[in-house]
Amino acid sequence: MTDIAAEVDEVWRCLGAELDRSFSRPRTAGYARLVGAAERRASGPRPLAAGSTIPGFRVVAALPGRELALQGRHRFSAYALIFRLDANGPGRSRLRAESRAAFPGLAGGLYRWLVIGTGAHVFGMRRLLSAIRRRCEDTPNSC
Repeated sequence: MTDIAAEVDEVWRCLGAELDRSFSRPRTAGYARLVGAAERRASGPRPLAAGSTIPGFRVVAALPGRELALQGRHRFSAYALIFRLDANGPGRSRLRAESRAAFPGLAGGLYRWLVIGTGAHVFGMRRLLSAIRRRCEDTPNSC
């Protein structure tokens, strides 16, 4: 969760833009290919809408200014990432990220330990939320 000094509509635009930027980097797209992700490239409407994809994810719900739900799957896991957005006072918003995942089998259990057990997922999510906040606050109306 992060509080952002920007209106909900601006945070919504920055959320989509930052997800596109972060997940379309060559390293991230390469990782999606390596683990056999179902979605390996960005496609579909922009700003993100139901049916849009970014490496590793498909948008399954996009309620502008409220919620963006992503789902994905690969060899070791099936997962979802849900962003919820609320007004938090005049000119302020709160952005929350919720993760869900299943890690079937022995390989899934090992992958879970590598991603969740080491803290890598928490680190990555905090970094992503911070990048969205910075994008909104440092360059207003740029998204």
